[in-house]
Amino acid sequence: MSPTTIDAIGYAAALLTTFAFVPQVMKSWRTQSTDDLSSTMLIVFTAGIVLWLIYGITIGSMPIILANAITLVLSATLVVLKLRRPP
Repeated sequence: MSPTTIDAIGYAAALLTTFAFVPQVMKSWRTQSTDDLSSTMLIVFTAGIVLWLIYGITIGSMPIILANAITLVLSATLVVLKLRRPP
C-alpha cells in the first residue's frame, strides 16, 4: 500500500473512533448526567488517550495526533461533568 493510502486509512479510523464518542458527550452535556458512566473507565480511558497522543507526537503521525487530541477534549469534558455531579 502506498503511504497516501495508509494515511487515508489512518484518517478514516481517526474520524470514526473519535466522532463515535460525540453522542455520549452531547447526551451527558444535555442531561448533565454521567451516572451511567464508570469513573474508573473514564480515568483509564483518558490516561490511554494521553499516552496515544504522546505516542503520535513522538512518531509524527498526524492521524494519531488529531484523533487523540480531539478525543482528549471529549473525554476530559466527560470527566469534568462526572466530577461536577452533585452529591
